[in-house]
Amino acid sequence: MMLNNTILKKTLLFLSLVLTIMIASCKQTKNIEITQKNIVEIAGMVWIPGGTYDMGASEGDGMALPHEKPKHTVKVDGFYMDVTEVTNAEFSKFIDATNYVTTAERPVDWELIKLQLPPGASKPHDSLLRPGSLLFKKAKESISNLYDFSQWWKWTVGANWQEPEGQGSSIVEKDNHPVVHVSYEDAMAYCNWAGRRLPTEAEWEFAARGGKQNNIYFWGNSTDKLSSYVNSWEGEFPVDNTKADGFERSAPVKTYPSNDYGLYEISGNVWEWTSDWYSINYYKECLSTSVTNNPRGPEKAYNPNNPYIEERVIRGGSFLCNASYCASYRVSSRMASDPGTSLEHLGFRTALSQIKASL
Repeated sequence: MMLNNTILKKTLLFLSLVLTIMIASCKQTKNIEITQKNIVEIAGMVWIPGGTYDMGASEGDGMALPHEKPKHTVKVDGFYMDVTEVTNAEFSKFIDATNYVTTAERPVDWELIKLQLPPGASKPHDSLLRPGSLLFKKAKESISNLYDFSQWWKWTVGANWQEPEGQGSSIVEKDNHPVVHVSYEDAMAYCNWAGRRLPTEAEWEFAARGGKQNNIYFWGNSTDKLSSYVNSWEGEFPVDNTKADGFERSAPVKTYPSNDYGLYEISGNVWEWTSDWYSINYYKECLSTSVTNNPRGPEKAYNPNNPYIEERVIRGGSFLCNASYCASYRVSSRMASDPGTSLEHLGFRTALSQIKASL
């Protein structure tokens, strides 16, 4: 009889423990459901829950550049982000509604350009001072110095978002490709029209990681199946692209798998503007506080390597990224670009702060 009582007590204790766990679990689930009910669903966007993470290059990332370090703790609030990069079709609606003229389509102002060049810079021939943008051009033979970008970028008169490969090209049948040849000013104009904004750099990296804190890439730490995840340059850059990923230039959005937050082409395809100024010292400055809450970047731009231009941060890498010199499909990779410049491999996606549903 005593044995039966002992068994009964243990059984009751076990059941009590299970019940306690179930109640706690139900409470947590209920809280999650309430939170989700307060989040409005927005077509074409995904809710990024926000949180605290270590921003910057992951341990073991041998390709990380000095300006990706040191890692520093950042907290971001929840926000919405476009599932894909803004497409030609979406940008066309903006143009049709506003008659906006992009930077690449406007007359070239030499007096303005001079301010961004070293004193005494020679004026180019008038034939070059016409509306256009920068196009990638393959090299005919191997290049020893891969840090001299001028070897594969060419100013092309007539290149713009509607003629992305120069005069005579078009975006016909490319509605679902990311819009390119858009400057920071162009991206901001679209955001203002759409009631959106550009993501901060901290938001962008948090979203790109997809909840995976220490990964080098959004999918993990291996590049064994790189061409299955990313549109990048595979082969000898900038001479030969094997097109192992299926494309030599941009790919349609949603071609490759999304990350765990449901964001497509968050790595590769085209670079994406963020709202932050670029400062080479910014990450070091962030170490002055234990946690940086919702950082908006440095107050002003600083790049001793490009002292005449105030640059903005771009993220994500592009179809030109190659392991031989940048591998910028890494989630911590960051670069700087002139806000007034447009390029063939630079686009954007938008963000939006939280909107709560009325109860």
